[in-house]
Amino acid sequence: MSQLIYLDNAATTQVYPEVLDAMVPYFTEYYGNPSAIYTFAGNAKKAVDEARNILAEGIHAKPEEIYFTGGGSESDNWVLKATAEAYESKGKHIITTKIEHHAILHTAEYLEKKGFEVTYLDVDENGLVRLEDLKAAIRPDTILISVMAANNEIGTIEPLAEIGAIAKEKGILFHTDAVQAFGHIPIDVDAMNIDMLSASGHKVNGPKGIGLLYIRKGVKIRSFVHGGAQERQRRAGTHNVPGIVGFGKAAQLAFENMEKRSKYETELRDHLIERVLAEIPYSRLNGDRTKRLPNNANFCFRFIEGESMLILLDQNGICGSSGSACTSGSLDPSHVLLAIGLPHEIAHGSLRLTLSDKTTREEIDYTVDKLKTIIERLRSMSPLYEDFVKKQNQ
Repeated sequence: MSQLIYLDNAATTQVYPEVLDAMVPYFTEYYGNPSAIYTFAGNAKKAVDEARNILAEGIHAKPEEIYFTGGGSESDNWVLKATAEAYESKGKHIITTKIEHHAILHTAEYLEKKGFEVTYLDVDENGLVRLEDLKAAIRPDTILISVMAANNEIGTIEPLAEIGAIAKEKGILFHTDAVQAFGHIPIDVDAMNIDMLSASGHKVNGPKGIGLLYIRKGVKIRSFVHGGAQERQRRAGTHNVPGIVGFGKAAQLAFENMEKRSKYETELRDHLIERVLAEIPYSRLNGDRTKRLPNNANFCFRFIEGESMLILLDQNGICGSSGSACTSGSLDPSHVLLAIGLPHEIAHGSLRLTLSDKTTREEIDYTVDKLKTIIERLRSMSPLYEDFVKKQNQ
C-alpha cells in the first residue's frame, strides 16, 4: 500500500473540504473586522454569531455562554487561573486527576506555586475516576473540580454526569476538558451539570488555532486576555473569523454525523483491537474496553521500545503515536500509563492509533500486518525478550 495511512487523529485531524470552502471567503471577500460598526463588517459578525449558535446548540448551551479562544490549552489555562483568582476568597483548593492533559496539570502546578492546593486523584486500571475518591477529596475550601471528558491517550470516557452531580450538590464549580470528546460523543452541559468546558477546532476536522470555552451564565470568572472588549469583555483580541467559521462548520458536520460516524469507527476500532490482541503475543489494551472514544485504540507491547516502533511504522507509511502529541519529544513514559499502574518498562512500549471516518478496513489490516512484522523484528534484537523466552522454555 503506497498511500499514507494516518492513524493519529487524536493529535490533529484533516480539515474537511467543506470546512475549508466555508472559511475561504472570510480570508478574501468578507475580511472585515466583526467588531467594526460599518456595514461591510456585518458579514463577518453574522458568520461569527452563526458559528457560536452551532457550537452552543451542540452541547445544549446558550450562545452567549460560548467564548472563542486560541485553542484547548488556552481554554484550560483560562479556567484554572481565572477561577482561582475569582474564588480565592472562598477557598484555595482544586481537584483534578493524574491523567489530565498537561494544559491542566502544568497550570495546576503553576497555581500551587501561588499558594493554592491541588488534589490529583488516582484512577483505576482503566483510567476511570473513582467517585468515592472524588467525594473523599472534597473539602470546605474546594472551589473547582476539573476532570477531562475523555482521555487523550487511552480514550477512556469519564462519568461526567455523576461527577457533575457531586459538584452541584457540594456547590463546587465543575470544568471538563472536552478537547478529545467534543463532537465525538454526546455532551449535554445542563444534564451533566458542567459549569465550564474546553474544546478545540482541530480535533473535529476543523482548523488549528481556534477553540472555545463554555462558561455557564452566573459563573464569575474574569478575563484571561486583556486589551479589548471582544467576547463580551471576557477575552480580548480580534476575532479569528475564518477559524471561527471553520470550527462552526466542522462542529455542524460532527454533530450531524455523530451517530453514523461513531458506529463506523467503533466497529473498525474493535476489529483493530481484536486482531492485535489475538495475533501479537504479550500485548495489552490500555483504557476501558467499552467506555472509550469510538476511534481510540492504545496498546502496550512488552519488550518493545516505542520510538523504534513508530519509526518503523513511519517507514511503512503509517502515522501513529506513543501518547500525547504535546509530549512526543519526551523520553519519559506516558504519565497516563504510569497512573493506571503500568511499570516503566511496559509503558515505554506504547502505541496509540486513532482512526477517522475516512479510515478503511483495508488500512487497518495493512497496519496490523506491518505491526506484527515490526514487533517481531524489534523483539528479535531485544536481550530482555531473549532472556524471557529462555526462562519460558526452561
